[in-house]
Amino acid sequence: MSTREQETDVVVVGAGAVGENVADRASRTGLEVVVVEDELVGGECSYWACMPSKALLLPGHALAAARRLPGAAAAVTGGLDAAAVLRRRTTFTHDWDDSSQVEWMGSAGLHLLRGRARLTGPRRLEVAGSDGTTTALSARHAVVLATGSVPVLPDVPGLAAANPWTSRESTSADDVPGRLVVVGGGTVAAEMSQAYARLGSTVTLLVRSRLLAKEEDFAGELVADALRAEGVDVRLGASPASVSREVRPEGGGEVTVVLEDGSTVVADELLVATGRRPATEGLGLESVGLQDGAHLDVDDSGLVAGVEGLWLHAVGDVSGRVQLTHQGKYEARAVGDAIAARARGELSGTAPAWSRYAATATAVATPQVTFTDPEVASVGRTSERARREGLDVRVVDYDLAGVAGASLVADGYTGRARLVVDERRRVVVGATFVGQGVAELLHSATVAVVGEVPLERLWHAVPSYPTISEVWLRLLETYGL
Repeated sequence: MSTREQETDVVVVGAGAVGENVADRASRTGLEVVVVEDELVGGECSYWACMPSKALLLPGHALAAARRLPGAAAAVTGGLDAAAVLRRRTTFTHDWDDSSQVEWMGSAGLHLLRGRARLTGPRRLEVAGSDGTTTALSARHAVVLATGSVPVLPDVPGLAAANPWTSRESTSADDVPGRLVVVGGGTVAAEMSQAYARLGSTVTLLVRSRLLAKEEDFAGELVADALRAEGVDVRLGASPASVSREVRPEGGGEVTVVLEDGSTVVADELLVATGRRPATEGLGLESVGLQDGAHLDVDDSGLVAGVEGLWLHAVGDVSGRVQLTHQGKYEARAVGDAIAARARGELSGTAPAWSRYAATATAVATPQVTFTDPEVASVGRTSERARREGLDVRVVDYDLAGVAGASLVADGYTGRARLVVDERRRVVVGATFVGQGVAELLHSATVAVVGEVPLERLWHAVPSYPTISEVWLRLLETYGL
């Protein structure tokens, strides 16, 4: 099979949300951009993560919210229609058809090349197409790796052979299993445990340490309480020692999980959500002096360390910085702008902090929401991290049940808010909110952290009454203002 040659200004490997954003930003100033993708254009978030997972969760949230309001509660006479929820989920994935996203790429002036790419040298790649064709690509200015991440299966005897679900299978399932075992303690594990419990599964959640361990302690505790109240068997300090699946001619079969304490759990499906790693295997990193499958260290403009010249970039999950779509898109905008500026000769050397060419906020102000009920919304440093970094920390807590807006949202509202204050500078460096509907509070906290707004000035940002945002006033009053 012959190989065709193609030269362009920028090559982006990966057409997920992050790759699309970096390609779009780089092309806006006239650079020609080729995007290489071997799966669906739109990537993990569109088809197997952010969008379908929230589509599975939100009907249950709406039903639970109605049941917390006398008057509305009387109208709730049944449970979720699981089949209807799954059908609606599928509308958001366009039945796993990427035609509309391919059309958008064309309208944005981006060139799509279907196939699997690997580096063959500086600014050079080889793309093996699914149709058997091979394209030798060369980039005049930059190559961007935006290949995302892949699930990690722990080394548990029998686990891989049991054909467990990962996040992909849990968000794209055609049916709701009668019994589901979930292994993991992070966002995916918590969200899918609640989604499937509300859709009708009997769910057992196995957490090695504590739930949502990267958040403030109270966040995982409140979510665990809520899951247990809905019938989820939450087992903290529990890990699988071995896994086996009954083999049936028609496929499927019961899964038996033996725990380290000798007890067993039997289920129809097993979801493993124990983390992800950057997808760098088979990318040809060795051709540019890096190790195949290695973690890629990048600066705030996405430049990969250990590579000569200012041409190789990595952005999003593949860089190993933060595995969040919105933060990856933010980084992608900075990387795309930096590539265009370097091509025009307007940027050389290190991109200045907090400029449009540097994703400075990732290190200090990354927002994240776990879309359970209650929601967990956080940004910046936890109190533990702030102390570990040597800041002069003061923690300010407030019970959200004491906020008038929250009491209107639900009878018996349960939630908590925390600010982490750097006393030396008197600015907020972290915030966490747990409760129904608190995700919409998060951007105000992100602005406060990114802007390093002095507490005395923040005091003059008056929250509307009666909204849950009134918690800002109560937190500052608790602080002493």
